[in-house]
Amino acid sequence: MSNTLPLANSLHRATLDALRRQTPFAAMTEDEVLWLVQHVSVAYYARDAVLLEPSDAPPEALFIIKQGTVSGVTADGQTVFQLATGEMFPLGALLAGRGAANRYVAASDTFCYLLPAADFQTLLARSAEFHDFCTRRIASLLEESQRAVQAEYALALDDDNRFARALASLVQRAPLSTLAGTPLAEALGAMEAARVGSVVVIDEAAQPVGILTLKDVLARVTLAGVPLTTPISDVMTPHPATLPADAPVADALVLMARQGIHHIPLVRDGRLVGVVSEKDVFALRRLSVEGITAAIMRSDNPERLPALAHDIGDLAHSLLAQGMDAENLTAIISSLNDRLTERIIALESETDVALIGLRWCWLALGSEGRLEQTLATDQDNALIFAAADDAQRDALRAFALRVNHRLDACGFPLCKGGIMASNPKWCLSLADWQQQFTQWIDHGSPESLLHASIFFDFRALTGDATLALDLRAWLNRAAQKNPRFLHQMAGNALRNRPPLGVVRDFVLTDDTAHPNTIDLKLNGATPFVDAARIFALAAGSTQTNTAKRLREAAHALHIPDTELADWNRAFHFLQLLRLRHQHGQQRVGTPPDNHLNPDTLNPLDRRILKEALRQARKVQARLAMDYKL
Repeated sequence: MSNTLPLANSLHRATLDALRRQTPFAAMTEDEVLWLVQHVSVAYYARDAVLLEPSDAPPEALFIIKQGTVSGVTADGQTVFQLATGEMFPLGALLAGRGAANRYVAASDTFCYLLPAADFQTLLARSAEFHDFCTRRIASLLEESQRAVQAEYALALDDDNRFARALASLVQRAPLSTLAGTPLAEALGAMEAARVGSVVVIDEAAQPVGILTLKDVLARVTLAGVPLTTPISDVMTPHPATLPADAPVADALVLMARQGIHHIPLVRDGRLVGVVSEKDVFALRRLSVEGITAAIMRSDNPERLPALAHDIGDLAHSLLAQGMDAENLTAIISSLNDRLTERIIALESETDVALIGLRWCWLALGSEGRLEQTLATDQDNALIFAAADDAQRDALRAFALRVNHRLDACGFPLCKGGIMASNPKWCLSLADWQQQFTQWIDHGSPESLLHASIFFDFRALTGDATLALDLRAWLNRAAQKNPRFLHQMAGNALRNRPPLGVVRDFVLTDDTAHPNTIDLKLNGATPFVDAARIFALAAGSTQTNTAKRLREAAHALHIPDTELADWNRAFHFLQLLRLRHQHGQQRVGTPPDNHLNPDTLNPLDRRILKEALRQARKVQARLAMDYKL
C-alpha cells in the first residue's frame, strides 16, 4: 500500500539538494535536476509492500529510492539483489519498453520518488548525463569512481615534492591559440604543424574561451561529419578549466582527475601563457615500463632483481594514480613480472651445462598465466619438456628450484600448495602432462576440478613454446570430447556464489583472521574467471586471459555485446578494487591480501561493488543455463 503526493514547491530545493548528492544527478546541470524534481511525486511503502510486479506491460514510472531498501525477487521467490538510497529501477524495462522481470518488494519502510514513464523518456532526451548513465549504468559509475581514485592517489605518490613545483616550469613552448572564428581546417593544420594535441581558443584580450583537443576532433568533427570550413567555436569545449601559471603541479593533477580532462591552459592576469598536458605532468615520474624492462634485461646480477621487482610495484602505484584501467594495469604488471622471471630463468639456465640439448618450456599458471596479476601474488608455475632421462629430470628440477627461490627473493612467495616447477609432480614431459590432464578430465573429483582450475590456465613463458602450444591444442580437443567434465566444472564453479546479502548488502566472512570482509579474489573475481575458463574450453579457444575468453565466447554463445561489456567492466572493477586495497595495505606496511571490509568503501564504490557482484551472478546464471544446472 502506498501514499503518493505531488512535491510542494517548498520542498523543491531540499529534494534537489538530496538528489545531487547521488549519481548520476551529481553530474547533471541544476536545471536538469530541477526539471526532474518538478515532475516527480513521493511514494511511501511499508515493509514487505510490493512496489512493482512482473508484467508484460511496460512500467508506468521510474522509481528512485529516496530512503530505505528494495529487494528484487524472482518468480520462484528468490531474492537476487537489493537496492538502496539513490538507486533506480526498473531501468532495463523502461529503456526496452518491456515489462519488469522481477518483483520489487520493500525490505524496510521505504520512500521513493516516482517519475512517470513519459517524463523519463523526456529526461533522457533533455540530459546527456542522465541518458549516458541509464544506457551505460555500470560504465558511468566506474568512470566516476576512476576520477575519484585519480584524485586520491595522485598526491599520495609525490614522494619528493616534484608535484609542488610551479606548472610554468613544465611549459616547453609557446601555447598554440586561435580566435573563435578560425575555420577548423586552419586550426587543425596549425596543430599538425606544431605537433601538439590541443589548441586554445582565445578572445581579443588573449583570455581562454574554449579548447579543442585531438580527442575532441574524432567525436565532434570526424565522426560527426562537420565541414572543415566550420568555425572552431562551433565544436570547441567552451569555458575550459584553467590554472594560474604559478599554481603547483599538484593542482593540475587534482583538476585533471576530478574533471576527466587531459589539457589545462595556464593563465597569468587572465591571459593565456601556456598549456600543460597529462603527459607533461606524469613525465615527472621517473619510472616507466620501458625503463624497467631495459633495466631488467641489462641486469647480469640476480641480486639486483629484487630492487627492480620493487620498481614494478612502484610503477603500478603510479599508473593507478594516472587512472589506468584494471585490464591494462594487471596486464602491465604481469608482463613486467614475465620479463623479471624470464631474466631469472636466463641467468640460472645459461651456465647450467646439464640443460644443454634439452627441449623444455617454463609454464606460467593461475593469475600469471591469465596475465591478471595484482600486487599480492604467489608463485604458480610448472615445467614441460620433450624427453629426458633421470639425470636430466633431476637437473631440470634443480634448475627450477633455483628459479623458485630467486622469485621468492623478488617478492613472489613460494606456493604453499607446492604448485611450482621444482615439484616433481609438476615437472613433466609432454606425454606425462597429457596423461595427468586425462586423469583429471576422466575422474572429475573435487581435487581434479581444483587442479584443472589452476593448470588449465597455463601459458608458455620462456623456452620451447611449441611444447605448450601442442599441449593446449591437445587439451582443447580432449575437453570438447568430454561434455561431462565441462558439466562438472560448471557445477563446481556455481558452488562459489557472489556474497550478496538478503538482509544486508553483502554476506561477510566470519573468518577469525579476516572478520567482516569479502574475499575479492575468491568470491568476487573468481566467478568470472571460472565461467570464462569453461566457455573457452567449450569453444576450443586458446586464450587464457579472462576478458579475452569472455569476448571470444560471446560470439560463439551469442551473448549480447552490452551484456558482455557489463561482465568485463564488473570483473575489472573487482580487479581494480583488489589493487587499490593491496596498495593501501602496502603503504602502511601490511602484507597485501584480498580481504576487504566493504564498510571502508565510499557510497559510490559500495554501489559499484554491489552491481559488479550482480554481474557475477548473471555470468553464473548463463553458465547454469548452458549446462542445465
